[in-house]
Amino acid sequence: MLENYLPVLIFLIIGLLFGIGPMVAGFVLGPQRPDEQKNSPFECGFEAFEDSRMKFDVRYYLVAILFIIFDLEIAFLFPWAIVLEDLGPQQLFAMIAMGIFLLILVVGFIYEWKKGALEWE
Repeated sequence: MLENYLPVLIFLIIGLLFGIGPMVAGFVLGPQRPDEQKNSPFECGFEAFEDSRMKFDVRYYLVAILFIIFDLEIAFLFPWAIVLEDLGPQQLFAMIAMGIFLLILVVGFIYEWKKGALEWE
């Protein structure tokens, strides 16, 4: 029974080598020239150690939320498109459901556009 899991174990080991190997090679073989700017903290486009009541631009977060929304849209569209032909008589229902989903996203996108969330000054 354990021989069934051997390919999975080999796949995990190769995946870890491909994922961690280049990072370790870059750390070991790369130049080590730290300076003040490289070691300074960076967080969301503004200094991390200032007054907590400082003003910052909320549009950064709006663009990030829009990216997440449209990224999720694509994550739902790919599986839906793959199984659409296999649905048979339920294909019309699937088309209507996805149309409603996309319509809601488009309405939200138009609202954000009209509010000026996509304008960067």
